[in-house]
Amino acid sequence: MKFVISGFYGLGNTGDEAILEAIIYNLRDQLPNSDITVFSLSPEKTAKEHKVKSVYRGWKQQFKEKVQALRRADLLISGGGGLLQDTYPTRFLFGPLPYYLLIVFLAKICGTKVMFFSQGIGPVTSTWGKILMKIFANMADYVTVRDQYSKDLLEQLGVRRPEVVVTSDIVFAFQPRTDTACMDSLPLQNRDSLVAVSVRPWFDQVKQFEQIAQILDSLIEERGITPVFVPMEGHHDAKASEKVLAHMKYSKHCHILGTDFTPNQYVNFIGECQLTIGMRLHALIFSTIKSVPHIGLSYDKKVESLLKRNGMWEFSAVLEEMDVEELTEHALHLLNEREKYSGIVSRNAAELKQEALRNVELLKEKFM
Repeated sequence: MKFVISGFYGLGNTGDEAILEAIIYNLRDQLPNSDITVFSLSPEKTAKEHKVKSVYRGWKQQFKEKVQALRRADLLISGGGGLLQDTYPTRFLFGPLPYYLLIVFLAKICGTKVMFFSQGIGPVTSTWGKILMKIFANMADYVTVRDQYSKDLLEQLGVRRPEVVVTSDIVFAFQPRTDTACMDSLPLQNRDSLVAVSVRPWFDQVKQFEQIAQILDSLIEERGITPVFVPMEGHHDAKASEKVLAHMKYSKHCHILGTDFTPNQYVNFIGECQLTIGMRLHALIFSTIKSVPHIGLSYDKKVESLLKRNGMWEFSAVLEEMDVEELTEHALHLLNEREKYSGIVSRNAAELKQEALRNVELLKEKFM
């Protein structure tokens, strides 16, 4: 079966690269003769890393090749991840939302079926974004979404023609392979007190950097932890990490991992930590996969949705409502009762993995 995969690939975002790796692995596992083409901003790198065909994702290059790939394909897999949202500016046909929907439209013109695969939908708040969704998202032949919030939002936006099934993020079906590259890169004296930290820039909000710094300083004083920042999106997250360090008394006790590690290397590192404190959705998903208790700082409904499904929401917070003293107490509690909460996360991770695998099962059921 021939597939084209469209998503936020080849741009150095660890979460999205983990999504792509998980999709490809599970397609090949379930459908061994899969012929896969990926639309990527770095097609040569994507082709080499995943042993697939790859075409430049932008409109200004390789348009003919994109059309040819779609004409040959049996199915366009749009996703996973949070592709269909207008958080970032949406102007007529410019922006993430129009781009991904126009790829869907192009596929339909080429006579190719379309599946929205393990997607997180929204937010979609602009009038134009809502119009685009109602017109083009209804062209999909089948839809799976990674949380109930996404399904509800699709219904509110008038996307009702295709069946919508709630599964989970396909990264829960990611297959980690042992790799100690991240750990080996750090000059660590004690590996038993590591806390993974994932921060990201979020428009003009900066208060959280000082608040996270206060939490980490308290944990260093009280428990002697070693915070290690995991930059899930390259230099963007590395700079955000440096902003936290600038507010810390004990910044010399901290480390920032390099920005060029693979998703597999990051997930292995997080698995060695006692706790994760994080903003990035896929840092929290990696923690769930590895049964690491975590505190999520929700800047988006997708983060809150995950934390409610994996049992960590009661210890977490909406970004704008962070209470430093309360979150510090939560972190100490999770560290003190780590075995108990690791078990809770592990049990929920097993259920989420089964839901992730349903994405491929449903694909086979509907399109084979």
